[in-house]
Amino acid sequence: MNDELIAIGMLWLFVFVYAIAAAIDFGAGFWSWYYLRHRQTNATSIANRYLSPSWEVTNVFVVLIVVALVSFFPGATVTLGTVLLVPASLVLALLAIRSAFLVYSHAVDKYKRALVVTSGITGFLIPAILILVLPITYGGFIGEVDGAERLLWGELLTAWSTYAYIGFAVASTLFLSSLLLCDYAHVAEDWDAYRIYRRDAVIVGPVAFLFSVLIVVTMNWDASWLYDNLLMEKGWILASVVSFAIGYYALFLRHGRGGQYPGRPRLAMVAITVQYLLAAAGYGRAHLPFIVFPNVTIESGFTDEATFHALFWSYIIGFAILTPGFIWFWRMFMEDKQYVKQK
Repeated sequence: MNDELIAIGMLWLFVFVYAIAAAIDFGAGFWSWYYLRHRQTNATSIANRYLSPSWEVTNVFVVLIVVALVSFFPGATVTLGTVLLVPASLVLALLAIRSAFLVYSHAVDKYKRALVVTSGITGFLIPAILILVLPITYGGFIGEVDGAERLLWGELLTAWSTYAYIGFAVASTLFLSSLLLCDYAHVAEDWDAYRIYRRDAVIVGPVAFLFSVLIVVTMNWDASWLYDNLLMEKGWILASVVSFAIGYYALFLRHGRGGQYPGRPRLAMVAITVQYLLAAAGYGRAHLPFIVFPNVTIESGFTDEATFHALFWSYIIGFAILTPGFIWFWRMFMEDKQYVKQK
């Protein structure tokens, strides 16, 4: 495996981890808002309890992605930085607003309701804007204006692919977050919230799957080169479908004494995460060697060899240091029943 493939593989892994973690984080904000008026349930408090410590860890991967892109593929940064200026600025503004409320709501009680509303609205706006990076890399939505590359908003906003991706982003955000919160409520033994989030996962799961199919269909219209490559990676896609079937079926398996509780949320969460990983692997392989079609490839945008090796080992050492912290974080806030069950 050459250096370019190692670098793009590492960058794609960062993107995948952030996509899963951010989807759960943003979705938890949405569910917290959605169930705010349902006083008879603890669904909002369960979502807020997860959201409180998790958003800071999630934002770490935003920094990792940007630094890795600029460091490994400086040649691609010029194109992506230019065409993504407006959507990236919108995302940063929404993240700043959301983060401000997350910070100050803990210090001033009167902002707690505003936090729930803000995190709920941004919970589907941010994923919907972030996902636009993928259709933009198709290449057909970038043109030259006065000798500089510009995003063609008219073409982007009238393409079926755009709305297939947006629907997929929102549905996946709700699906992944409802699965995680279902598991979280299971650990907390809050069976009322558990039933609510399991029901949400059962409803939203097929919707997310449908939008993934629509992405492939519309891809044939807007990026036939990627569609043809994706057909060559159909093994990854079929494995992803099987993993989805396992995860969705796990929501109906019964557990507890006498099978009194429907669903095995931990198995469902793991299987669905594997599903997204397999689909991301197939999609990423089909996209190679292009970062932005047709001009920016992993070879043309790559940094020099010495810089790559220095950066690569820096990341390896950094993750060797951070991984125990991530494990400790998971055990403290996700598995410690004293924290999870707090009133």
